[in-house]
Amino acid sequence: MRISRVSGFTTRAIPSWAQNHVAAGATVITDGLACFAGVTKAGCKHIAKIAGGRKPKELPLFQWLNTILGNVKTGLGGAYHAFLFSKYSNRYLAGIAYRFNRRFNLKTLHQRLLIAAVSCPPCLERLLRSAESSC
Repeated sequence: MRISRVSGFTTRAIPSWAQNHVAAGATVITDGLACFAGVTKAGCKHIAKIAGGRKPKELPLFQWLNTILGNVKTGLGGAYHAFLFSKYSNRYLAGIAYRFNRRFNLKTLHQRLLIAAVSCPPCLERLLRSAESSC
């Protein structure tokens, strides 16, 4: 998994990012920040849910998102507090994404990970380490 970064929350950056990372025809639900309306330029439908004075936990629409972010934050803080997160963040987040995407069938998680590892072609150590220098 490759983590993409938005250059900024501007009316110029969001449409460009959405064009490359969001499927046309997708429905994008946001908190109403004006720049997010730019996803419509990428062929997406935009729905803005304004929180107003309410706290995010009071909005049922975003409850699943708050739960996921809380779990990721707790998992990273507990598991990786002694490591250089800035250096290995792509790998940590890729591991979380792998487990999250397979959360409905946890019994086969280890088997699927083993199959994925065996299916990968051999790679030179210098190529593996080159990923570290780009972090």
